[in-house]
Amino acid sequence: MASPGHKSPIVSPSHSLHAKASEGALSQAPLRSPAPPSLSRARAVALVATCTTAMVVNVSNSTAISISLPMIGRDINIPEDQLQWLLSAYALSSGCLLLFFGRLADLHGRKKAFVIGMLTQMVFALGCGFASSGITLDVLRGFQGLGAAAAIPSALGCLAHSFPPSRARTLAFSTFAAGAPVGGAFGIIVGGVVTQLADDHWRGTFFMAAGLSALTLIGGILSMSPDKLDWEADRRVDWIGAALVTAGLVLIVFVLGQGQIAPHQWRTPYIIASLVIGVFLVAVFLVWEHHLEKASSDPNRPKSIWTPPPLMKLSLWSRAKGRVAVVLAIAFLNWAGFLSWSLWAQLYYQNYLGLSAIHTMVRFIPMFITGILCNFFVALVVARLPLVIFAVSGTLITAGAAVLFALINPSATYWAFGFPSTVLIVFGADFVYSAGTIFLAKIANHGEHSVVGALFQTMTQIGTAFGLTITTIVFDRVVSTESANMGVTLNSDASNAPAAADLKGYRAAQWTSAAFALLAAIMAALFLRGVGIVGHERHREPRDSDETIAVLHRSQDTTRETALVKETVA
Repeated sequence: MASPGHKSPIVSPSHSLHAKASEGALSQAPLRSPAPPSLSRARAVALVATCTTAMVVNVSNSTAISISLPMIGRDINIPEDQLQWLLSAYALSSGCLLLFFGRLADLHGRKKAFVIGMLTQMVFALGCGFASSGITLDVLRGFQGLGAAAAIPSALGCLAHSFPPSRARTLAFSTFAAGAPVGGAFGIIVGGVVTQLADDHWRGTFFMAAGLSALTLIGGILSMSPDKLDWEADRRVDWIGAALVTAGLVLIVFVLGQGQIAPHQWRTPYIIASLVIGVFLVAVFLVWEHHLEKASSDPNRPKSIWTPPPLMKLSLWSRAKGRVAVVLAIAFLNWAGFLSWSLWAQLYYQNYLGLSAIHTMVRFIPMFITGILCNFFVALVVARLPLVIFAVSGTLITAGAAVLFALINPSATYWAFGFPSTVLIVFGADFVYSAGTIFLAKIANHGEHSVVGALFQTMTQIGTAFGLTITTIVFDRVVSTESANMGVTLNSDASNAPAAADLKGYRAAQWTSAAFALLAAIMAALFLRGVGIVGHERHREPRDSDETIAVLHRSQDTTRETALVKETVA
C-alpha cells in the first residue's frame, strides 16, 4: 500500500488561480498505483454507457415496481400492508452490502464484481417475472438487490481507474451521475406503460429489467479492461467488520422502512429492539475499524487473521480537512430530499388527483430528457467552478423543486408547478452527485476506488430511507390532525381522510423534503469553501505560430554559428 502521509494538493494545474485557496484541501492518490489502461474513444464511450446503464437499471428497479405495487397485490393476492416489502427487500440488500462488495471489488477485480453483479440482477429479475406468491417475490427481490450492491461500486471503481484526472473523467462521472434521475424517470415510464395494459402485465417490468441487465452484462464484458490485481497488496478480508456493518445497516434500514407501519408504529417492541441493536452494531463496527487501521499502520506488527486491513478506513472521513465527511453528509441530506420529492409527487398525482399510471408517467418524462441535457451541462461547467458552487446550487435547486410542490395549486396547470419542479429536481441531484463522486475519486488512494464509491452510494441509500421515513411521519401526522379538526375519525388505512387534509399532508411532506436540502446547502456554504475546482479542463498542446517558428530557427542558427566560431578559435 502507499506510504501514509504522502499528500499534496491535487487541484488541476490549469487552475493555478485556485491552488492557494484549495491547498491542502484535497490529497493526491499515491504515485505507486499502476497506470490506467489506454482506451480508444469507442471503448471509452462504451464503458461510460455500460456503467451509466447499470445505474439506470439499479434505480429503475425500485421506481418501476413502486408504480406497479397495486397491480402486483391484486394479481398474486399480497395484502396491502405487505406490499412495501417488495421495495424494502431490494433496498435492504442493495444498500447494506455496498461497502462489503466494494471492498471485494477492489481486492479481487472490479470487472469480475461488475459481471457477477449484473448476472445476478438478470437471473433474479427473470425469477421475479415468473413468481407466483408474495413470499417468493420478496426473496427474489432480495437476491436481485445483491447484484446491484456488487455492480454499482465496481462501476464507480472502473470509471475512476480507467480515466485518470482529466476532462474525460469529468464527463464520465457526470454521465454516470445522470443515470440516477434518468433511471428514476425511466422506471416510472416503463412501470406506467406496462401496468396500464392489464394487471398481469406487471411481470413485464421484471422482464425489461432482465433484458437491460443482460445488455449491461455484455457491455461490461466487452468494454471493461481485464482486471490487473496488485498481488503485493494485503488481500485479507475484514469479515468481522463486514458482518457488523451489514447486520447493523440491515436493522436500521428495516426500522426506517417498517417503523411507521408496524402494529404499534414506533412503540412496537421489535422496532425499538431492532433500532437499538442496529445502532449498537454500527458503533461496534466503527470501533473495530479504528482498531484495524491502527494495527495496519504498525509495520512491526505480525499479520494475523484478527487484524486484516480495515473494510473502511475511518481516516477517510477526515481527509481533505474533514471535507469528505461534509460531502457524504450533503449527499445523505440531498438524496433524502430528492427521493422524498419523487415519492410524494407520484402519490400526489395518483392518489390525490386520481390520475392513471400512464398519465402519471407522462408527467415524469421531463426528468428523463432533463437528465440527458444536464449531463452535458455539468460536463461543461464542472471544470470551471469550485465544488462549493455545485454543492450549494445543487442543494438549493433540490429545495426549490420541493418548495414548488409544497405550494402547488391543484387547479393550476401542470406547467405552472409540476413541470418546473420536475426539471429542477434533476439538476439538483446531478450537481451534487457528479461533483461529489469526482471529488471522492480524487482523494481515494490506489486500491480503494470501489469502496469509496460504495461509501458514497451507501450514504445516498440510507439518506433515501431516512428521508422517506421522516416525510411519511410528517404526512401521517398532518393528515391525522387536519382530519380531526374537520371532525373525521380516520380508519386503519386513512382511506377516508378528507381531500383537504390529504393536500396539506402532501404539502407538509414536500416542505420537509425542502428542509433536508436546505440543511445540506447550509453545510456546503459553511464547510466547502476553499476546496477549489474538482473537474478538469481539456489539456491542449500549444501550437507554434509562424513567428515562434522563425524565432526558434534564428536561435538554432545562432547556436550553430557560436559553435563554429569556438571550433575555429580552437
